[in-house]
Amino acid sequence: MPAATAASPWYKHLWPWIIIGILATSVCLSLTMVSIAVRNPDNLVNDNYYEAGKGINRSLDRELLAQALNLKASVHLDELTGEVEVRLTGNSAPQTLELNLISPTQPDKDRKVPLLRSEPGRYVGQLDDKVQGRRFVELLGSQDDHVWRLFEEEKVEHGVTLQLGDEALQGAEHQQ
Repeated sequence: MPAATAASPWYKHLWPWIIIGILATSVCLSLTMVSIAVRNPDNLVNDNYYEAGKGINRSLDRELLAQALNLKASVHLDELTGEVEVRLTGNSAPQTLELNLISPTQPDKDRKVPLLRSEPGRYVGQLDDKVQGRRFVELLGSQDDHVWRLFEEEKVEHGVTLQLGDEALQGAEHQQ
């Protein structure tokens, strides 16, 4: 590009193109960020926070029932077959259990596994796909028409046995 003089048109100067480039880049990046925000809404915000708050007390009651029944469970995920085996000890022996593997940030990665009793204290279910990483592990069962719950945050890996009910119950110190 030949050297521009003061009398030459604006488009022959370098600085207007630099300014236009900066403005065009910022517009493109802004539109990209808007499209990402629209396509991926934030699902971590609960619109009905009052009901969620009331649910905390219900789940604490279920966890206190599990503690009163002296329940402990070991959960084993078999990587090859997808089999989920739960060994339950304590004063409850329901016919079925429900195992929930809950992702803290991605609801599409949550998994729900129904478990059937195969022998006393042993429950078996089938997991369709591989689950790994940090999860909230929830085991639900019932005793005398009351639902109990074992709930812990664990790092889930196939071939590793998870222990539920071995940690102190958080948030129920005033309800003991």
